[in-house]
Amino acid sequence: MKKPNIKTDLPGPKARELLARDALVVSPSYPRDYPFVMSHGKGAEIWDVDGNRFLDFAAGIAVCSTGHSHPAVVQAIKDAADKFLHISSDYWHEGQVRLAERLNALSPMKEPVMSFFAQSGTESVEAALKLARYTTGRGRFIGFLGGFHGRTMGSLSFTSSKYTQQKGFFPSMPGVTHVPYPNSYRPLLAGADQGLAVLRYIEDVLFVHNVPASEVAGILIEPIQGEGGYLVPPDGFLQGLRELCDRHGILLIFDEVQSGIGRTGKMFAAQHWDVAPDIMTLAKGLGSGLPIGMVVAKRSIMQKWTRGAHGNTFGGNPLCCAAALATVDLVEREYCANAAKVGDYFMRRLRVFADKFPVVGEVRGKGLMIGVELVKDRATKEPAKKLCDALITRAYHNGLILLSCGQSTVRFMPPLVIDEGDVDEAIALLEQSLTEVLSDEHIH
Repeated sequence: MKKPNIKTDLPGPKARELLARDALVVSPSYPRDYPFVMSHGKGAEIWDVDGNRFLDFAAGIAVCSTGHSHPAVVQAIKDAADKFLHISSDYWHEGQVRLAERLNALSPMKEPVMSFFAQSGTESVEAALKLARYTTGRGRFIGFLGGFHGRTMGSLSFTSSKYTQQKGFFPSMPGVTHVPYPNSYRPLLAGADQGLAVLRYIEDVLFVHNVPASEVAGILIEPIQGEGGYLVPPDGFLQGLRELCDRHGILLIFDEVQSGIGRTGKMFAAQHWDVAPDIMTLAKGLGSGLPIGMVVAKRSIMQKWTRGAHGNTFGGNPLCCAAALATVDLVEREYCANAAKVGDYFMRRLRVFADKFPVVGEVRGKGLMIGVELVKDRATKEPAKKLCDALITRAYHNGLILLSCGQSTVRFMPPLVIDEGDVDEAIALLEQSLTEVLSDEHIH
């Protein structure tokens, strides 16, 4: 296929110059997959410093929910900047209160909620953990294998999507026990219903032999697992987890950092199963690119926090709140429904794509949170990690920005503003890229 949007070798000369400068002064710890150097973006399109145009189906790791530089979001930020840039959480301002009111109206909790403001997903998770410990008086937690909740020491103790995230940082926060995330494609426990199997493991094995249920403050879970492989849990699992928590006085904490704010075709992924968490964390797509995170908890829980129990300097920043208010309005008005509609179309196209390529083991997801798992053989389901990595890189060279997750899953998390034409372009570039990679004998 001709590549009219890619005008130079990649990386181009201007990109190579900046990469050389970066290598001297920026931490090498960032897990960068390929050398894309951004110049600007609009909607789902982005350009590098050499003028090459790409279709962005990563959206800054599911952050640019309303696309790059949505006019309404940009204007909201400009208007806020004209008034003041910072006041700190020691005081009050209209934007912060309005955003908390919006989340109170939209939350899946089915009762009044209160919000704590932060700057990122990991900080939101840290605050949720502190809230759970503070209000229950308990010290233990349960997390899930494959989960990603951040990289600061508390959230890192739950993160288990790759061992490299933990390597070299032991000990992290004690008291976290991991259980399998229910994966029907790759079952770890006996039984056809992996959700039920995991629930039985927690109740009949973990609570009997290792972890006293009366000491567990909370169970932290992504309602759709992100970094671990874009796994959608079996129907009934989250409801069962809610019931288990209620039986033992445990707080159910949903990490909706990646799945929230319209990503899955509903405002929150929890709403696909009509399950109300006690605490929910948000970030990523909440601010369309500005750094903001929130902990949303039932008022009956968060009001137990006393003055000084938790705080920060930048939480509730006026520019970030303005961006989030504009984002929530746009998502509620049109982009949540668009994610559901275009996501259905995308899934149909990907299933046809899977029929053409035997290396596709499974297509899964909801809305515009979609994973395509690659395997060496559909019978053995052996992960095709080298193939996945090669495909991600080849797609970049063909003008499509993607990221992977799990062992060998390509994840699609485009801006919620995309249309069917963008999907068609992405599918064409994906097919071209996979065909080229499969022709390379060194990949197998």
